[in-house]
Amino acid sequence: MTERLAHALGQDATDRIGRATRTKRNDQRDRPNDPLMIVARKSMPANDLKEFIAWLKANPDQAQGTTGAGGISTVGGLFFRNATGTRFRFVPYRGGLGPAMQDLIAGQIDFMIDTAANSLPQVRAGTIKAYALTANTRLAAAPDIPTVDEAGLPGLHALNWQAVFLPKGTPKDIVTRFNSAIVTALANATVRRRLADIGQEIFPREQQTPHALAAYQNDEIEKWWPIVKEANIKTE
Repeated sequence: MTERLAHALGQDATDRIGRATRTKRNDQRDRPNDPLMIVARKSMPANDLKEFIAWLKANPDQAQGTTGAGGISTVGGLFFRNATGTRFRFVPYRGGLGPAMQDLIAGQIDFMIDTAANSLPQVRAGTIKAYALTANTRLAAAPDIPTVDEAGLPGLHALNWQAVFLPKGTPKDIVTRFNSAIVTALANATVRRRLADIGQEIFPREQQTPHALAAYQNDEIEKWWPIVKEANIKTE
């Protein structure tokens, strides 16, 4: 199964911080990552991230499209709101971020903090504005979009990462073979090119291990738990 940042959030939001990570699974590093993108309706008057933050402060209670409590867009929005001192409304959508994107294109909502994979096609088409990536490096597929560090909001890093997990107790030789197969697939030029085309990047080879994944997931839980707890987010 694939897992994302929401996996860490889900554990926290149900008061099981870290327990599933340590006792229920063998971790397999399969971690393409999809940074979030701060995007807005095409008619938004702000031309860059600093202007956008200023606009939000001057126009509080604007609408951000999200997938609902515990989703990556909601938690990313809380992270952004805490870092900028802005105030805006979360508008949850059923059916994923696709319906929210359609309303953003139509100008029915003001902005989204969305996955790059979902937003990039619309940015390329010119139907929405992109202000920054929540990563410390630019995307190869979108080199003209600045990082949050470059755009004036350093440290606002949030990745929608994916990994593969096996049941606890899986024999070590099977874990090793499974990991080897994944690493081989991620090294394939066609796979790498396809992931890059949709705004996803692959972590360095030395991070593609079960041990590295377990450490990374624990770090993610520690990072996001205070935000989840403060907002009293519960899984649905």
